[in-house]
Amino acid sequence: MNMLKKSYRIALALAALGTGQAAMAHDGDHKDHAEHTGGLQSTPAGAVKAPYDIIHTKITTEGNIAVFHMAVSGKAGTLKPTTTGKLAGSTVFSYVWPTKIDPSVVGFEPKSGILAFAVTSHPDFNDTPLFAGGGAEWHSHWVVLKPDDACGKGALKVADIPDGAKPRLPKTWPGLPILIDSPGWNPVFKGNTLEVKVPFDDIGVVDSTGFDGVTAALRVNASVHNPLLCVQDVFKVASGDLSLPGQVNK
Repeated sequence: MNMLKKSYRIALALAALGTGQAAMAHDGDHKDHAEHTGGLQSTPAGAVKAPYDIIHTKITTEGNIAVFHMAVSGKAGTLKPTTTGKLAGSTVFSYVWPTKIDPSVVGFEPKSGILAFAVTSHPDFNDTPLFAGGGAEWHSHWVVLKPDDACGKGALKVADIPDGAKPRLPKTWPGLPILIDSPGWNPVFKGNTLEVKVPFDDIGVVDSTGFDGVTAALRVNASVHNPLLCVQDVFKVASGDLSLPGQVNK
């Protein structure tokens, strides 16, 4: 996981210098972060736009269901990317839970990268065949992340599928040439919180994993080519250093 931490340190430094979009005012429509128990607690940051300013991240399990939870200092899900009218150069806003789960658990090749669960919005393209709302509406993905300096020194991307390659893919892969799954699990926004319930055949792989919380903007390459989807701006990392210290049900 050191590779993942190194990649995000650079992005975090850039975000601190103001490379992300301007911060929005933090509103009062939220609970005090001390009321959120367990998981990873994060101090509110005035330099981060409120809908992406993580104050609490956790994963819990209920039977074979994993509940991915995130709370922010503003109203979650209220800020979406601006429509550009084209795929090339368009932006994806995301709430992300990087994990230590092997990608093979959800249908990708084993050890193919860092498996992360993400809730995203991107009005300029639709990669949600099982979700009626389209790309502009908040929806869920599994993605496999890998470092690629083509996205910027030390930056991450959603892993590309090379021309002619036929890797193992989930049944709900949306057909893009990247390691992404569109399983159709519905995110639920309520006030300053976001939750998604995700079923697993073997909940034990979740119980034993480590995790973190990230809010970020991704960008589609202007050439719509490898790398297709880069992590461009990291708004906030729950742990501060992407060490994936979160423990499930704790």
